[in-house]
Amino acid sequence: MNSLDNIAVLGGGSWATALSRLLLQNCKTITWYMRRDDRIEEFIRLGHNPAYLTDVMFDTNRIDFSSDINYVCDKADVLLLAMPSPYFKSHTEKIAIDLSGKTIVSAVKGIVPDENQIITDYMVDHFGVDPMREIVISGPCHAEEVALDRPSFLTIGCHDHDLALNFGKLIEGKRSHAIISADVEGIEYAAVLKNIYAIASGIIHGMKLGDNFSAMLVSNALREMDRFLAAAAPAQRNISDSVYLGDLLVTAYSRFSRNHNFGSMIGKGYSVKNARMEMEQTAEGYYAAKCITDINATLGVDMPILNCVYDILYRNIQPAKALNRMSATFC
Repeated sequence: MNSLDNIAVLGGGSWATALSRLLLQNCKTITWYMRRDDRIEEFIRLGHNPAYLTDVMFDTNRIDFSSDINYVCDKADVLLLAMPSPYFKSHTEKIAIDLSGKTIVSAVKGIVPDENQIITDYMVDHFGVDPMREIVISGPCHAEEVALDRPSFLTIGCHDHDLALNFGKLIEGKRSHAIISADVEGIEYAAVLKNIYAIASGIIHGMKLGDNFSAMLVSNALREMDRFLAAAAPAQRNISDSVYLGDLLVTAYSRFSRNHNFGSMIGKGYSVKNARMEMEQTAEGYYAAKCITDINATLGVDMPILNCVYDILYRNIQPAKALNRMSATFC
């Protein structure tokens, strides 16, 4: 069996940085892929990521940086994928080595655009990865709070319980805790959906429609999530578990939530185009709204909140009109 502590992180953003910090609590070294050599050089010189979570310091002697994705993938037994989903395909298309024997850990929290596939399905179909050696990581856990050394709770999803337990030990520490689950596909879809619902929450916040309306949105979003998961990834699950309800709550309300902040700009009157331009980081819910809408065209789940967000983002429907239509379905 491959060594779980021979691990590489793929991605240079805030989530990749936070997870690398957690891994280095328990791993002697990691390999780290970043696409830009200038960022790597600055990281080594400064001792921290020059662009994201800049207060988090690293012992760079314990990190083997490379902008060569094939070198990184060949060297490691475990690949932790932490790139934004809109750019996931462009990164992984460069991979030319055999990944079928690797353990794949997805922290992407998104769907591959155009393919409309969750990451685990994409890796099986395109790289021959063994589904039993795929792991997903989800929250509730903001990268920024990991950087602030606040208590963090991550759910580790895997069909192999022992593999999940062993990987969980790599991210556990005094302030970080792992929860084990077998609901791999449900966790992935929930992580996608909560970003869409966070945009809706942000729009309500930006329009100053109040906490009452926001609470109604989130409670109905949880039911909508439950309906979609039952259709897209049937399994025994408790939708009140932290990986579903908890991650939804933190993404819908937190000041660290880029999807909430994106929605808030739209609620304040920004055009979708201008709000996207203002964002310093990727609001994954923008892309997720289209992907899930396409998937749901086949599933036919009742999803008024998804439809509302899609109408605002892609059909140029005024937020007030879309929200009124959506709220008529609330219960």
